[in-house]
Amino acid sequence: MTTYRDRAEAGRMLADRLAGLTGQPDVIVLGLVRGGVPVAKVVAERLGAPLDVLVVRKLGLPWAPEVAFGALGPGGVQVLNDEVAGRLSPDDIAEVNRREQAELERRERLYRAGRPPLNLDGRTAVIVDDGLATGATARAAVAVARRLGARRVVVAVPVGSEQAFEMLAAEADEVVCPQRPPEFGAVSAYYEDFHEVSDDEVIDALTTTG
Repeated sequence: MTTYRDRAEAGRMLADRLAGLTGQPDVIVLGLVRGGVPVAKVVAERLGAPLDVLVVRKLGLPWAPEVAFGALGPGGVQVLNDEVAGRLSPDDIAEVNRREQAELERRERLYRAGRPPLNLDGRTAVIVDDGLATGATARAAVAVARRLGARRVVVAVPVGSEQAFEMLAAEADEVVCPQRPPEFGAVSAYYEDFHEVSDDEVIDALTTTG
């Protein structure tokens, strides 16, 4: 098992695995907020591709927030898992939706200040995070990217569980995940420095990368 020094080192390793995308004009690298952004920044720089953020909010069951019944993305995109959502009343869905929509809009205002809305029409979207535990957020991000018009969706993470990898492999066009330890614990176990990424770090990455 390899432990990454920090998210930047993980980004350099991922960029090597994605080298075939270097210089392709339709590629855009999307960091999942917030921990995926420092990884994505390095990937974007190495590939010579633009960096942006994809703000996705999981819609979790009220009694088990870690279990997603859907997701929200920018531009009013909503993706529902009908099988799970069917366990909820319309009022329950509306309440969770309202709360997560408010947080999504707050983050979009913060991170997109002065930037145009995210447009993925015809693009190859490379969705980057710092790790995959359940894969629920990345899965939601894939669905949102497709709704936003992405032609091809690649998920790239430095480390993840085998279960999450297999689930995403069925949803994305390609999943790049060099480390899939059989006994996967927390993502933080695979980093020496796994500090909580601040809003300021995200904004700085977006303003200093092409």
